[in-house]
Amino acid sequence: MEQFKQLSLTWFRAAASAAVALYLAGETDLKTLGAAALAGFAGPLLKWLDPSATEFGRGSKSSNLRGLAAP
Repeated sequence: MEQFKQLSLTWFRAAASAAVALYLAGETDLKTLGAAALAGFAGPLLKWLDPSATEFGRGSKSSNLRGLAAP
């Protein structure tokens, strides 16, 4: 559960960074800011899919997150 919490915080930081960067650039459309926040999910997702990423990736030693994708 701790690793899932860390992964969630990683996603939140990436999503918030993307949305704040656009807002500071002058973008105020909520739909666009929401899309940027969703796009922030791509980074942690790609890290999770990477078998060589030892922190959260499929190559990590913990199997806690592997069971989340299976029904």
